[in-house]
Amino acid sequence: MKGSHRWAFKSRFRARAYGWRGSALASKRLKEAVGEIKAVAKSDRVLAGEGTVSLIERLGLPYKTSTRLRAALAVSVHRRLDDLIAILISAPADVATRSAWLERLFQAVVDDGVQYLAPVEDRWGEIAVYPELMEDYAERLRGMIQRVWVDEPPGGHVIGTTICLSCLLETGRYGDLIELLGCARVRWWHWHRFGAEALARQEMWDAAIAYADACRGPHGNDDRRIDRFCEDVLIKSGRTKEAYRRYGLTTVTGPTYLSMYRETVKRYPDRDRRQVLLDLIEARGQRGKWFAAAKDAGFVDIALLCARDFTAEPATLVRAARVFAAKEPKFAAEIGLLALERLLNGSGYDPGVSLVQEAFDHLMSAASRIGAQDWTRQQAQRLAEGPCDLSRSHMRRVLAETLAHWGEEPRGN
Repeated sequence: MKGSHRWAFKSRFRARAYGWRGSALASKRLKEAVGEIKAVAKSDRVLAGEGTVSLIERLGLPYKTSTRLRAALAVSVHRRLDDLIAILISAPADVATRSAWLERLFQAVVDDGVQYLAPVEDRWGEIAVYPELMEDYAERLRGMIQRVWVDEPPGGHVIGTTICLSCLLETGRYGDLIELLGCARVRWWHWHRFGAEALARQEMWDAAIAYADACRGPHGNDDRRIDRFCEDVLIKSGRTKEAYRRYGLTTVTGPTYLSMYRETVKRYPDRDRRQVLLDLIEARGQRGKWFAAAKDAGFVDIALLCARDFTAEPATLVRAARVFAAKEPKFAAEIGLLALERLLNGSGYDPGVSLVQEAFDHLMSAASRIGAQDWTRQQAQRLAEGPCDLSRSHMRRVLAETLAHWGEEPRGN
């Protein structure tokens, strides 16, 4: 099988293939390699599994000489590994073929040294597929792990610890798993989450939560992951109200406040969407930061409340005034005026003076649609003549000049 297909990625993943500045290129090559394997998987999943193993074997090769490059690529590698592991698990390989894959993967783990392959170790039992292969790796490592944890000085480590824990979990040897974890001198969530999961799989819901809670450390490094596990346990057990109350509003993460809102709604589809947003704002604070989430979710009244908070970003308000000037002119006029107020009182990260002109233009455009131009100009004049932050006096001057110009040459809609 190895000789029947020529993988393009193999020539791109070799020792010292990328220098310390090559993170972008290396990430691109990794994406291309995963794409190549996915394309093959459409017609031959076993061959795709073989390609996956070959790629995983090579992941560390180009980066061994650059610590900076390894750190830059760690997130990218872990993200791609999710796709690769799924391909590997689904491949309909026989026992002998999968056993050979596992031996190659195990050697790759031993050679890793930078924890690139931690996701592979964590899901070893799933990758093994066959119970006899899971048993093989569990017994290969269990005695050594127990000896290091019990008999040797603190600080010892066995490569493949989570491989063993994963295999014990997937074979249903829950008692042996809990017993082995009981030998560890410290409760580390990276290991003990397997024990918590073992209890959850036996529907020992409260015991699973108590076991997870016992893994919390003094620095709280794993608290969010533990909270998410406990939340999942409560949801699986049908206690969604309790899950929402205890964890649902504080555990969610995301690149934006809107994404956090959407994730919470997705996890709790039976709850009122409007109330979920209000609950998140109350639980997480910084009301102004939730403006975009409220606006995009369609709750303009909540968005207006958020816009009035000092943490609302003026540039975000200006963009919203432009977008809503035609379809929600009253809302657009109010937030346009708030944007001017924020700009003059010192809010926002290094805004340009052009933002004042944009805010005024969108404000007047919206006001013209609701017949409130005179009132709006009066409010803008009040801001131009009133106090402002010392660092924004030039913006107040620009607003005054813009008002005067508008009075001389009335603009259309």
